[in-house]
Amino acid sequence: MNDYYDSGASVAALLVAGFIWLIFVAGFYVLSSLFLMKIFEKAGVQGKWRAWVPFYNFMIFLKLGDLSPWLMFGVLLTWIPFLGWLVGIGLAVVMVMAAWRVGLKLQKDAVWVVLYFFLSIVWLGINAFDKSRWNPNIAPAPWAGNGFLGDRTVWDGIPVQPSAAAPAAGAYGAPQGYAPPQGYQPPQQPGVPPQGYQPPAAPPVPPVTPPAASPTAPAAPPAPPAPPAPPVPPSTEAGEAPEAPRPDDNPA
Repeated sequence: MNDYYDSGASVAALLVAGFIWLIFVAGFYVLSSLFLMKIFEKAGVQGKWRAWVPFYNFMIFLKLGDLSPWLMFGVLLTWIPFLGWLVGIGLAVVMVMAAWRVGLKLQKDAVWVVLYFFLSIVWLGINAFDKSRWNPNIAPAPWAGNGFLGDRTVWDGIPVQPSAAAPAAGAYGAPQGYAPPQGYQPPQQPGVPPQGYQPPAAPPVPPVTPPAASPTAPAAPPAPPAPPAPPVPPSTEAGEAPEAPRPDDNPA
């Protein structure tokens, strides 16, 4: 009888523990999906449903963190005996690397990844509801040129992260202040100015001020009109005396 009751109590305890664990897993799923949905919205991911699909949502999280989303399939290798725990550790490291890159794009310092390592759900909640903005234009990931870790996938509805692309060969810019060497130019003939030589410009000619004009003499006033000539008396012939008056001309 005692063995029967002991086994029954053990089964009941396992059922209670399993129920509590199920509630914990369901709560973690709901909260993490909600927080991922908010982070995906900041990153420009189209479709809120992507955050609620288990396993697929963390594939997108890896992609936003400049890592290949196919690395999530490493979870299947955790069932291999004597190898699963190593794969589990490697997968945890990959998730921390993705969180570091996602945090940088959400304007978080690198030390924030420590919070993700210990309390990932808290890290997700802070980045989901704070006022940070998504900035994909950060320095390329150190593993961007690695064909195994680097992201090379292009999925519809998920923005391509420019920081996931490795810099092209020869694309490194010259150091600041460095002038590239000029091409070879044959020597110039003697007496011929070098190519691109321009003679110095002539000095500017000062403006010539015209001399001041001498004052003009005033014009002479007009001459007054000549006076009219006096009347000329009638002239008489020489030797003739004036005619005497006649008696008939006297009045009676």
